[in-house]
Amino acid sequence: MNYKSKLKEKNIDDLFEIILKINTIEECYMFFEDICTVKELKSLSQRLQVAKMLRNNKTYTEIEENTGASTATISRVSRCLNYGANGYNMMLDRTQKK
Repeated sequence: MNYKSKLKEKNIDDLFEIILKINTIEECYMFFEDICTVKELKSLSQRLQVAKMLRNNKTYTEIEENTGASTATISRVSRCLNYGANGYNMMLDRTQKK
């Protein structure tokens, strides 16, 4: 893959290198509970649920009711799914193949 991120910098590379070394869900919990606030983790997981629901053609109203996400968040995730770096789609495709 030959992706050129607009965010590329050494500190972010260091973070991603560490994330790539995580081996289990338990290790994920341990690392992310230390590095993120509870609110940040819940926000990330909420966005992922929104992305899944958008891909399943759920309406904004259904998504808002099921996830508690604001319409602004739903819209932001939708833009990423349609015009972003393709990260959501790539990872959701991989998880569906399991």
